Amino acid sequence: MSGQRVNNLCSSHKRPLLVLSLLVVYISSINSAPVGEQDVETYNKYYNYTELTDLLKSLAQKYPNIANLTSIGKSVENRELWVMRITKDPTVDVPGKPKFKYVGNMHGDETVSRQVLIYLVEYLLEKYGEDQRVTELVDSTDIYIMPSMNPDGFEKSVEGDCTGKNGGRENAKNFDLNRSFPDQFEEIHVNAEDIPEGAAVMKWIQENKFVLSGNLHGGTVVASYPYDDSETHKVEGTYSRSPDDALFRYLARVYAENNPVMKTGQPKCEDNLSETFQDGITNGAKWYDVAGGMQDYNYLKGNCLEITMELSCCKYPPSSQLRTEWDNNQEALLAYMEKIHIGVRGFVRAAQNEAPIADAVIMVAGINHNVSTTRFGDYYRLLLPGIYKITAVAPGYIPMSVAGVEVNEGKATELNITLVAETDENPTTPSIPASPTDTSVDSASTDSSSTSISEAGADEKQDSRVAIQPQDFRHHHYSDMELFLQKFSSEYSSITRLYSIGKSVQGRLLWVMEISNNPGVHEFGEPEFKYIGNMHGNEVVGRELLLNLIEYLCRNYGTDPEVTQLVNSTRIHIMPSMNPDGYEISQEGDIGGIQGRNNTNNYDLNRNFPDRFNLVRDPRQPETIAVMNWAKSYPFVLSANLHGGSLVVNYPFDDNLEDVVRYSKSSDDAIFRMLALAYSQENSQMHDGHPCKELNSYDEYFQDGITNGAAWYNVHGGMQDWNYVNTNCFEVTIELGCYKYPPAADLPKYWEQNRKSLLQFIHQVHRGIKGMVIDSKDESGIPNATITVDTINHSITSNTAGDYWRLLVPGKYLVNVSAQGYSSVSTYVTVPKEGVEIVNFTLTRIHSYTNGQTTEDTPILDPSVKEFQSLIKQLSGESGLDKLIKDTPTQSSFRYRRYSEVSEFLRGLTLNFPEITSLHSLGQSVEFRTIWALEISNNPKVQEPSEPKIRFVAGIHGNAPVGTELLLEFAASLCINYGKNAAITKLINETRIVILPSINPDGRELAKEKDCTSTVGMTNVHGKDLDSDFFGNASRRAAEPQPETRAVMDLIQERGFTLSVALDGGSVLVTYPYDKPVQSVENDDTLRYLATVYANHHPTMHLGNTGCPNSSQMGSVPDGVLRAAEWHSHMGSMKDFSVDFGHCPEITVYTSCCLFPQAEMLPTLWAENRKSLLSMLVEVHKGVRGVVKDKNGKPIVGAIIVLNGGVRVFTSEGGYFHALLAPGLHNIEAVAVGYQQQSQKVSLFCFVFCFLVWFVLFLFCLFFFFGILYIYINTEYLA
Repeated sequence: MSGQRVNNLCSSHKRPLLVLSLLVVYISSINSAPVGEQDVETYNKYYNYTELTDLLKSLAQKYPNIANLTSIGKSVENRELWVMRITKDPTVDVPGKPKFKYVGNMHGDETVSRQVLIYLVEYLLEKYGEDQRVTELVDSTDIYIMPSMNPDGFEKSVEGDCTGKNGGRENAKNFDLNRSFPDQFEEIHVNAEDIPEGAAVMKWIQENKFVLSGNLHGGTVVASYPYDDSETHKVEGTYSRSPDDALFRYLARVYAENNPVMKTGQPKCEDNLSETFQDGITNGAKWYDVAGGMQDYNYLKGNCLEITMELSCCKYPPSSQLRTEWDNNQEALLAYMEKIHIGVRGFVRAAQNEAPIADAVIMVAGINHNVSTTRFGDYYRLLLPGIYKITAVAPGYIPMSVAGVEVNEGKATELNITLVAETDENPTTPSIPASPTDTSVDSASTDSSSTSISEAGADEKQDSRVAIQPQDFRHHHYSDMELFLQKFSSEYSSITRLYSIGKSVQGRLLWVMEISNNPGVHEFGEPEFKYIGNMHGNEVVGRELLLNLIEYLCRNYGTDPEVTQLVNSTRIHIMPSMNPDGYEISQEGDIGGIQGRNNTNNYDLNRNFPDRFNLVRDPRQPETIAVMNWAKSYPFVLSANLHGGSLVVNYPFDDNLEDVVRYSKSSDDAIFRMLALAYSQENSQMHDGHPCKELNSYDEYFQDGITNGAAWYNVHGGMQDWNYVNTNCFEVTIELGCYKYPPAADLPKYWEQNRKSLLQFIHQVHRGIKGMVIDSKDESGIPNATITVDTINHSITSNTAGDYWRLLVPGKYLVNVSAQGYSSVSTYVTVPKEGVEIVNFTLTRIHSYTNGQTTEDTPILDPSVKEFQSLIKQLSGESGLDKLIKDTPTQSSFRYRRYSEVSEFLRGLTLNFPEITSLHSLGQSVEFRTIWALEISNNPKVQEPSEPKIRFVAGIHGNAPVGTELLLEFAASLCINYGKNAAITKLINETRIVILPSINPDGRELAKEKDCTSTVGMTNVHGKDLDSDFFGNASRRAAEPQPETRAVMDLIQERGFTLSVALDGGSVLVTYPYDKPVQSVENDDTLRYLATVYANHHPTMHLGNTGCPNSSQMGSVPDGVLRAAEWHSHMGSMKDFSVDFGHCPEITVYTSCCLFPQAEMLPTLWAENRKSLLSMLVEVHKGVRGVVKDKNGKPIVGAIIVLNGGVRVFTSEGGYFHALLAPGLHNIEAVAVGYQQQSQKVSLFCFVFCFLVWFVLFLFCLFFFFGILYIYINTEYLA
């Protein structure tokens, strides 16, 4: 009907009945689109674009008070991108109503999302005013629903296409819309004209401060949350954690728990029946890496938290299934929307006139993600229940922080904040109540707590523009310092971790405070920094400044932008006192004395480190060892050592070969000068270059307040040079003042002089270049890769995860990266004047060596083999085993078991887990107790020579039964988690695990609990120490072996074992062969490497400080590992026999100082050793393995595999062999009687999989033929 006709009808007052009848017809025509005629939704058909348009228009006209239809743009083929807005008064924005959105059909062929959103629109509109839940949701929420973001793709798709083979996923220009958004880790190159749909949605997001969103997809059934990709872009398996990770997991679970299929975590999709998702949710990048995704864009560039919901296995299922899909998702869609009302909400207003402040930033302490206010000044910050510190910041206003904001379950806490303008005359600052008070409750949330911050009286003034300064200026003795650290660690647990790296001579803990937004975790790409103070005990200013710095960083995190940025981007480690013993005997007022300078043993710790020019003959001190171990345990990039006695920054080198006072330039002299100047320039007194003017006798001058160490005076054995030469860390020494122990009253002055310098120096860790060194094949990080700059003769290496940092001054450089077994790569890099340049290197493996020629040929591996390789790599990563332990909690009630209980326990395992366990008797003890061996594997009754075989042994000394209990718990945890945890299941399926919990059961019966040093029960009942009874040569044996020894010897001589781990007690360290005194050990590097792997996974063992009062090695066991003969040398040990006659490396782990600690200690000892025990199950899949066959493919049994010309292993049934080797380049020879000898070279790396080597040997008289070499290395798997 034309507009003219309508006007004529309306103006004709002479024909009222006709007008009425025609008007009714006209109105009917507006709502009479074909689809709109349906009063009840049938849920049995898909709506094409035309039908969808008609339906949405019809609904908007039917419900004008709560529905408004708009288009945010057009597709490539000019279709409208419809959005239905549903809320009370939908044509206007009003304050106090958060914005929510659902987006569907982003991939055109994933159609369930499109339909359920149509149904949701209908449901909300139809139920409004009838259903209380829907009415409340619509009244309190500004809801936007876009059924189809990719209408062009939908039109191309075909019903019934479950996998997308018929197309339609991409837009009409073949661009994947979910790979086209700006990305934080990768530059996305897409022209806006190619993705008008994406451009329209980005504009929409920026113009509306959405709070919560859902992006609906199809292809499986799971809720995925940010981040969707990681810096490494590893295809799968990398958990990429956002600052709101816990909140995202909660939101994803809300959806999943309300979807009956999703909550099971088992979609059972036909194309991947085994795929599972714990709780029905997954981190996006862990599932698979998506760069350019929409959910990350919403979080990083919008105000909005978004997750992605995958709704169905079939992307475009038959329409007959639509009713089921709606039923599955209806409650989940509603429950998820309701979560927009959790957390904290409120208004930010100006104090002067109560005007709303738009775009004020709302910060939450401890969470590095901010939201901002709308044009009405309202904000909505989703948070989980807890206590928070909330800060509001706006240009031109004084920031306001509110501590103690309590968030409860349910409705959001209301927190209204009033900001004072910086330009106000006589401005008053807002008060900060001790706790929230109910002073301003909005009618929409009457059951929520609320806080209103308003102007305060003069007595409560506080200038929030100025960072909170330390208030604790005093000299802290050890106990006082310890309490200070514990207090701040407790109060700021979200950003701190307090840990000890060892003990001083007098047993004082060497405390370190870690400050980071993710304490306890090394994050990819995040550099690690350290400050060390009080190395000389009487030089105390550094100690106090570092305590001040800890307080400053903690109190200002989340409110001060500089502090927040530093903590979020840097893992900061602060050791206030390296010499606590020396401090305790120092005297306040000491200007230049030496009392307390040295440690308790009277050694200068800054002359106690290994030196490149001069042999340091003094014994290495426990404090020095602790710091050396610490420096090698973390990927530190930059460090400063704080001293006193002058006022200058001193940089390497500290000495020279001639031992004369002259400039000793390091290869990185320019960088060190830049670092030193960064500190001195922020300290005007230092930068002046004339220290100690108040001391007339002190006339030194340091230009710009910096000096080369040796140009000042020579120091042999200094810490800064050792750091530079032996680690990746650049360290300078900072002299903070001429008074070594100034009066406490002067401490505020020192803080004020050094505060900016301390912060500025931390900033320097973000200079130069950083990035990842990546394996081109599997995109895993390559550890220990060498990064070399062409003009600088000093290389650094990549961390275990493959990330690296290289400090450089601004300029252009040629950078080369190399790694064993890889082709090197070089590229030109320009380092900016400010900040860091990110440069990633991808290296290609040199897979094998054939007659000296490299080849890139690789075998085609079975998918299950690749999957297992991936698991071993994952478990070998920095947090792989931690996650496994978290996923497999134990609930045992620990106690000591005597022989009969041990036997019953082992039989119980075989009865409850018969498919994976087998119990064997190896023999009997003198008193006829059985020596049990429990095998755990997926086929324990069948020999599988292709699988590595590992032996765990305990109880060789009956008075040290901790190992027995640990192995019983280990066996139980493996069995219980088989079939439940994928990693445990795969490890058991691919490994033969043999556990001997008690070799000396008779001695165990005699031993008594809490006897820490008693020898009762140590021997068998014949008085024989079984660990001195293993002799392979009869000529060396004075008598027949004990029955316990014979039983174990027979097992060892069966061969076939790849690795053995023996548990003992009486110390906290690992020893490796030999126990007997030998001049040299052929495979010493491998044996030590295996011991180090165990120690490194133990929380304290790797520190090298046993802490055992009965240990002669206390404080002097580097890395917690010793060759056994260096500790207690003796003949006839089990580990020596294992190496010499079983051809199997064995390490001995000493689990506790006390031989027989009280049972209450067992849970702690289990927690300490569990990760290490699991690491051995991972390690046994590394090294080199292979098959020896003749030219006809027949396996050769008994062939000798000679490793590096010395160590021998033998092929078993099927011609299989397997040997563990330390990372490095190795020679392997295969020798068999009557066959031509073959040799090959292999390279093993810390994170490369086991080399599978096939030797093809021919009869000696035949021509020489070289076999196929399969290499898939990692000492994460073997080479």
